[in-house]
Amino acid sequence: MDKLIVHGGHTLSGSVNISGAKNASLPILAAALLTDEDVIIRRVPDVSDTNYMIQILSALGAQVERSSGTVRINSKNISHDAPYELVRKMRASICVMGPLLARLGKARVSLPGGCVIGDRPVDLHLKGLRAIGTEIDMEGGNMDMTTPNGLVGAEVDLRGKQGPTVLGTDNLMMAAVLAKGTTIIESAAAEPEVVDLANFLIGMGAKIEGAGTRRITIEGVERLHGVEHTIIPDRIEAGTFMVAGAMAAGKEGITLHRICRDHLIPVTEKLIEAGHNVEFNEAGTSVTVSPGENPKGAKITTAPHPGFPTDMQAQFSSLFAVTDGISVIEDTIFPQRFMHCAEMSRMGASIKVDNGTAVIEGVKQLSAAPVMASDLRASAALVLSALTANGSTEINRLYHIDRGYEHIDEKLLTLGAHVERVQA
Repeated sequence: MDKLIVHGGHTLSGSVNISGAKNASLPILAAALLTDEDVIIRRVPDVSDTNYMIQILSALGAQVERSSGTVRINSKNISHDAPYELVRKMRASICVMGPLLARLGKARVSLPGGCVIGDRPVDLHLKGLRAIGTEIDMEGGNMDMTTPNGLVGAEVDLRGKQGPTVLGTDNLMMAAVLAKGTTIIESAAAEPEVVDLANFLIGMGAKIEGAGTRRITIEGVERLHGVEHTIIPDRIEAGTFMVAGAMAAGKEGITLHRICRDHLIPVTEKLIEAGHNVEFNEAGTSVTVSPGENPKGAKITTAPHPGFPTDMQAQFSSLFAVTDGISVIEDTIFPQRFMHCAEMSRMGASIKVDNGTAVIEGVKQLSAAPVMASDLRASAALVLSALTANGSTEINRLYHIDRGYEHIDEKLLTLGAHVERVQA
């Protein structure tokens, strides 16, 4: 079990490339199960979550080859049973349900279990799959699913208590592409990762309209074929490094390449509102971020895309912890997602959390302390806090950050940070 030692106080400069999006890669890897032809997926990030998904595909019988960021998959001979010992490691593994049902007419998938950042139920996934003809039997923590009359298109509303479900939209869309007739998903998730999956499926021969809006229409086809596809840039990794630039860069800032400007609008707007400098190149594929001369606090309320992403609120907690004034962050999607605040308080941050809202009073500087990562984005927030803290911060449970950030320690070293990965 690795831990990261961050020696604070070193100015960041230079540039890094942003990796492919973890949250787009996972459903796209699963979607390779929809065809018996070869699928080639480029710029798949080397993170533990994508490695788990590849293990699941292999366990299902797919032939998988990985070379650097390129994954080649052939799913000609696959089974319908996704075992618990693999599924339990990653909640996103549940998105193999849709492809297995569409391709084989049956699926046996273990429930993925709870999540440290709060309740993330699968009821909307099951609601969507039932609506298009799936029968589901729950037994011993497994979901045994069959389609006795085949999958048949229907109109389904996937609205949930905290807004649309991204993986639920993915699952239903993947199942519907091979269903008879037309499926309409109302209250669909509109995240860029959903659009990337739709574009991947369209490249395989699917007929999908409306991805990126709240209403997606899928006209079923008889079969899908192989495709080559490049994953979109990871907007959360990009946003995390943008916050690093605002917190710890020199006057010249740091530059991020391989980004998509349109995916970063909410993060960009909040950084500018907080007084920092953000400049994109003409193509919108690179961005330079530097600290503002007079930074100030701000108010953030998370919301489904195109609102402010819940996956970025922890990182902005780190920024506001060392920004003059009072800042307020409300997470309407995962109200329990503030475990990083207790660890940051150990470093001297002034944060009060109540009922899904954090009130942050900025301090001049944080101080190093041993801290514990509790989830993926919380771990990123602790790294950001450590970059400007006085002394050397020891961040334990580094496996959380390895789930979604490709070689983050190497990228930080490239920018001039003083970090070292050691065995705990």
